Amino acid sequence: MSKKQDNIVFFDGVCGVCNAGVDFLIKIDSKNQLFFAPLQGKTASKQIDPTYIKQLDTLILYKDSKVYLKSAAVFQIIKIIGKWYKIFLFFQVFPLKWTDGCYDFIAKNRYQWFGKKETCRIPTLQERNRFLD
Repeated sequence: MSKKQDNIVFFDGVCGVCNAGVDFLIKIDSKNQLFFAPLQGKTASKQIDPTYIKQLDTLILYKDSKVYLKSAAVFQIIKIIGKWYKIFLFFQVFPLKWTDGCYDFIAKNRYQWFGKKETCRIPTLQERNRFLD
């Protein structure tokens, strides 16, 4: 598997908070370690279990041939980014059931709180090498 196919963050391409999260990750990932693909895209349909693709409320990270979901994906992304963001790994002391519960609460309300776009996010020219279809 090529480097470009590792550390893939799969996200709901029409979700306002998901897109803001992707924008934030691009900004703080100074080493360009993360790649991005919408759950509605071709890459997701090839690499992710169809069950998760139907459930657009799940952030997914594909890393080292493993799939991480929800808060586990967030924790892995923090580990990849590093820097002072590692302070948020403190939340790993709580059971995954709890951190996923918080994740699910936000995911359930994300369209109401943050809006929904009509189409998936279009990367800028500078971002295109970080996005997979």
